[in-house]
Amino acid sequence: MDNRRLLLLLVFTFSLVMLWDAWQKYNLPPAAPAAATAQADGAAPKPSASLQSATPGAPGATAAAATPAPAAQAETVTVSTDLYTATVSTLGGDIVDLELSRYKATTDKKANFRLFEARHQYAAQSGLIGDGLPTHKTIYAVQPGKRETSDGERSVALRLEATSPDGVRVAKILTFTQGSYLIDVRYEIANGSQKEVAAHAYYQLQRDSQAPEGESKMVSTFTGPAVYTEQEKFQKIDFADIEKGKAKFNAKADDGWLAMVQHYFVAAWLPQGGLPREYYMRRIDGAGSPAFNAGVIVPVPAAAPGATASISVPLYAGPQIQSTLEQLAKPVADGGIGAAGLPLVVDYGWLTIIAAPIFWCLDAIHTLVGNWGWAIVLLTVAIKAIFYPLSAASYKSMAKMRTVTPRLVALKERYGSDRQKLNQEMMKLYQTEKINPLGGCLPILIQIPVFIALYWALLGAVEMRDAPWTLWITDLSSADPFYVLPVIMVATMVIQTKLNPTPPDPIQAKVMTMMPYIFGVMFFFFPAGLVLYWIVNNILSIAQQWQITRMIEGGGKAANDAKA
Repeated sequence: MDNRRLLLLLVFTFSLVMLWDAWQKYNLPPAAPAAATAQADGAAPKPSASLQSATPGAPGATAAAATPAPAAQAETVTVSTDLYTATVSTLGGDIVDLELSRYKATTDKKANFRLFEARHQYAAQSGLIGDGLPTHKTIYAVQPGKRETSDGERSVALRLEATSPDGVRVAKILTFTQGSYLIDVRYEIANGSQKEVAAHAYYQLQRDSQAPEGESKMVSTFTGPAVYTEQEKFQKIDFADIEKGKAKFNAKADDGWLAMVQHYFVAAWLPQGGLPREYYMRRIDGAGSPAFNAGVIVPVPAAAPGATASISVPLYAGPQIQSTLEQLAKPVADGGIGAAGLPLVVDYGWLTIIAAPIFWCLDAIHTLVGNWGWAIVLLTVAIKAIFYPLSAASYKSMAKMRTVTPRLVALKERYGSDRQKLNQEMMKLYQTEKINPLGGCLPILIQIPVFIALYWALLGAVEMRDAPWTLWITDLSSADPFYVLPVIMVATMVIQTKLNPTPPDPIQAKVMTMMPYIFGVMFFFFPAGLVLYWIVNNILSIAQQWQITRMIEGGGKAANDAKA
């Protein structure tokens, strides 16, 4: 039996099983509710005793929060910048809607994309924990001020105020800056009471467990909360694990941040370094489908009677632009905010160590050519050139196998009933002709991690979203609307199959003949950028394989003629 063809068949079959498994996971219904981990009303969280003891001046027990106000009393305020339009509710000062003006919706290209929205119960919430202090259930009073940035004034501050019965006045100030997806959320506590106020602030993201609309059912991407700490690094948490009470993450740390991740976009609370903090995740039940809270609790400096204390935590809410995330991850001295590890929210799969440099190269090529489609083409050509020697070795082995295929078929007919004798004769033939039956496998196996990493780099890059290539391809992150690229993809795979040696086993030969059509059907649903990469790669492979096969078979024919 042709071991090389068998190994390739196993690789293709395993890839097919992985894709089917990802499709199944993507379409699974939500897990059954776990009452033990659910919150009925999404009340303010409580800091643990250890976090309170680590905070100077903090009370020994969690004080009562302000009485929640009915949601019907809430109003909304709209603030606009050049990048987005944010809708803030007076109930808790939550950001309940965030429309990104530079990104179109996934299904309706006439509408802008909404990151925070009511449909998914997705909102950025925050509040204070302490006696009579406002939470995300408290109604604030809106103070007058500008609601839109301009060239003369690059930032706008929305000020919300609430007063407790004992004279403590709290202001929640949201600052929106032109040209930035960072929103600064600041609390100012003016202590007009006769006792010290020592509080904690919590910042959380609320969302249901449903995947964003328009996601490809053939490509599974992560949607859910994530935590980063220097000790445990980047940890993604499944909603199902939160429901079951099995979520595992580093809950207590002195650094790190918390995010809600989805394909192409992210919202992340980024507390300053050095503060003790506590991360939490829980399910809450409401009128609609179950939602989840993922948040972080940090201590607020104590405010003596007549004094004022404040705390500020920035919120990043926007696209996963690699360069932007890398800038935010830099230390403050280098122009960042010290959010180390933030670029990890870009999902490059398990081959991030290879995918990240590949995307860096792709971005550099795009800077030169100005078109992501042509950048993909040129990057594919560059990768193919790097692996040319390995590919050449593989195609030489295949070409030699083609020359001896008729003799392999003859051996099978002669020794078909004696498997041991057949294998002995086949090995003798390989030795005589100096052919390694596995010679074409190793080069291919070495290239597989690079190809998978490039696949994830193209899949995870928000830069591909709504990026046009040419003619009818107006969005490299969506499937070809007319299926032209997938048809070309199938055609190239059929040509490659014709260039490969025919396996001596009829069943194996039939399976290999059907393989282009099996994989071609899946490519009909893949993003156009990924299909473009495979087409270019296949065309280059066909050219290289045809040339090498012609040389090998031509040389073999000349040798046979000389012997004759």
